[in-house]
Amino acid sequence: MDACYAVEKEVDRVLSKFQGIDDHTTRSLQDLIDTVEYLRKEWSTTPAEHEMTAIQKDVLKQTMTKIKDTVMHLATDHRDLHGTVSKVGKAIDRNFVPDFSSTTSKDDIFNTPDKVELVNKVIIQHLQRHGFYEVADILMGEANVALEHSDKECYLELNHILDALQQHKLDPALHWVEVHRDALAMNNSSLEFKLHRLKFIELIRQGPPAQNEAIGYARTHFKQFVNRHEKDIQSLMGLLLYVPNGIDNSPYSCLLDREEWVDVYEIFLKDACTLLGISVNSPLTTCVNAGCTAIPALLSIKQVMMQRQVSGIWNGKDELPIEIDLGNDSRYHSMFACPILRQQSTDINPPMRLVCGHVISRDALNKLCNGSKMKCPYCPMEQSPTDARLIIF
Repeated sequence: MDACYAVEKEVDRVLSKFQGIDDHTTRSLQDLIDTVEYLRKEWSTTPAEHEMTAIQKDVLKQTMTKIKDTVMHLATDHRDLHGTVSKVGKAIDRNFVPDFSSTTSKDDIFNTPDKVELVNKVIIQHLQRHGFYEVADILMGEANVALEHSDKECYLELNHILDALQQHKLDPALHWVEVHRDALAMNNSSLEFKLHRLKFIELIRQGPPAQNEAIGYARTHFKQFVNRHEKDIQSLMGLLLYVPNGIDNSPYSCLLDREEWVDVYEIFLKDACTLLGISVNSPLTTCVNAGCTAIPALLSIKQVMMQRQVSGIWNGKDELPIEIDLGNDSRYHSMFACPILRQQSTDINPPMRLVCGHVISRDALNKLCNGSKMKCPYCPMEQSPTDARLIIF
């Protein structure tokens, strides 16, 4: 955090200087404009063939000198600003470690062609999901990568609807939920109701002229949601009582919160990704977020290990030296930790279920074997190690 504070201090200094120069430049230029405009108006009535008097020449000379001096001062301020900006980069280099290679024990992770191709595919999918189709096509051509199952058309529709929601347009999303109504119902989704509720509220916002249209819309679309959203529909009907006098000061004004659009946007994205069989975030986004969360902790533990001359401990290929919590959003499946050896299971050391029902790792199972028999470490049941079964989480 100290590094962040140091960089933030330099950034604040730059912003402050930016603001000061901007104010000074605005005042100086406006002063010059006012001076030139005043001279133009004063001399506009003078005939063109009239020769300038000595006083007019002196005033014009003073004005030109003032303009040159002002330009020189502004150029000097601009050069000084470059020095202040460069200090931000120096502060970043001074306070942050630019080389993160020490945080991985896999030096050859991207050296094979198949892994490079996999990375390119992940990047292409990320570009397609965010609407950069032209860039994705160029990358596919230059990297000579062909996606086996391209969801480009699905991404096109998805991004079109998301853009419409950001612009507070509901029609594309309403058409989409109508087409996928059965699939959404199987997932117990409330997206369709929330979209119709938002449409009803937008009609109510238009005031008394749209009141009858709002009532007709409610009669047409809210019938199918009565069983699941009865109380929400009652609140929406309560809005109608306050339309003549304004709904902003009504007891139901909370329904007018613009955060409802953000809520609908997130619900649509989640439900659409569920139907498409993809995660809400692209694999590239997930990896980058996980890396940003893990790198500070890995750098810290690496420095401690080097200071204590125990860096050789970090030589595992499939596990980190410490446990890093990436948050609930990054938990996709359960992980098993052997209660005997206190180690996380891997493909080489998977969890094994004993006859008695207890689960331990394969390494623990091998260490507990005594010939053709073994005793469960949690209960006195004797059994054969060959009766243990592999468990896949």
